[in-house]
Amino acid sequence: MTLIPHTGVWSTFVPGVGAGSVYKYAIRDIHGQWKDKVDPMARFAEAAPNNGSIVFESDYTWGDDTWMNERPVRKPWSEPMSIYEVHLGAWRKGLTYREMADQLVTYVSDHGFTHVELMGVAEHPFEGSWGYQVTNYFAPTSRWGNPDDFRYLVDSFHQRGIGVIMDWVPGHFPKDDWALGRFDGTGLYEHEDPRQGEHMDWGTYIFNYGRNEVKSFLVSNALYWVQQFHIDGLRVDAVASMLYLDYSRNDGEWVPNQFGGNHNLEAIDFLRYVNMHLYERVGGVVMIAEESTSFPGVTAPVDQGGLGFGFKWNMGWMNDSLAYVGRDPIHRRYHHHDMTFAAVYAFNENFILPISHDEVVHGKGSMINKIPQDYWRKFATLRAFYAWMWAFPGKQLVFMGSRWHADRVRLDRR
Repeated sequence: MTLIPHTGVWSTFVPGVGAGSVYKYAIRDIHGQWKDKVDPMARFAEAAPNNGSIVFESDYTWGDDTWMNERPVRKPWSEPMSIYEVHLGAWRKGLTYREMADQLVTYVSDHGFTHVELMGVAEHPFEGSWGYQVTNYFAPTSRWGNPDDFRYLVDSFHQRGIGVIMDWVPGHFPKDDWALGRFDGTGLYEHEDPRQGEHMDWGTYIFNYGRNEVKSFLVSNALYWVQQFHIDGLRVDAVASMLYLDYSRNDGEWVPNQFGGNHNLEAIDFLRYVNMHLYERVGGVVMIAEESTSFPGVTAPVDQGGLGFGFKWNMGWMNDSLAYVGRDPIHRRYHHHDMTFAAVYAFNENFILPISHDEVVHGKGSMINKIPQDYWRKFATLRAFYAWMWAFPGKQLVFMGSRWHADRVRLDRR
């Protein structure tokens, strides 16, 4: 490869490479060691346990012109929105993208949801996970088909009048030695200092948002999904972990910002940057924050000092309401404030009320089994809870299986 002067960018031309070719980069690091790395911009990847990048040329013809022509004039914040959150590999095992386009699309449409939120789309190495440790940011996972098969799934949702939201993970990435981590032997995408560049809870690297190259990579990725795959919204995972330098860290394990505080100013600037770019360049798209603290102005416009998201998950409402329904009915009358307190701040942000996958992991169990007493009372309480949820200010999101007796289904993933 040839170094382009004064850029740090290397380039080469390889003749005879066609669609379907599998490739990697062989990179010699500063220690003289050779490592095989996947292409960070690869559009397709081999199925696990292999991980090579694959040259892919799309020839898909979209059929969602009506949806896409209407999308720029939509106003999601003022229209009904009920979201069905689904992990494609766990909904019905063994289905391909095209088979899901028949079964899943019909299911979501028949049950009256306006949107679907897809988990685990970007390529990731561990099949038994939720898909939040991404190794190929530009490649839909090959477990269920190729990129055009995924386009077909999105197209099918749109033709049934259903919007498609996708989980997006710009907060951290895994340490697999063939992926982004230590790409050239140094902290290229991440900080060198582990106090800034490593997430101890998840054993992952944290992006260095102060590098323009990293910001460009992530913003390009967000635009890629909404433009090339017609994705209607991105739900940004673990925003709180991006906002705070001391997130899940003890004293001495983090580096303060230039003012001595704990806000990650570079991450805040990045979030504003990506939200502004998407809203300016793709009309009708929606950006959603999974933000678990009371950070001010998450959904306020950037020019008013906010982060610029369209919606934020209301984690306080979720925690309080689930604590209430989990109590024995005889004790609930002493805790009605759990159901009413969220009304105090219901209009501080543009909220989505989430009963998400986070509420079934780590042995938390399904919605029906959070409620005490016999089955008749469980179902009666759950019906009343969802009626109250749909009447409460905000949009609604429920995870697959949460709306029925999913106590017999294993929902626990990592």
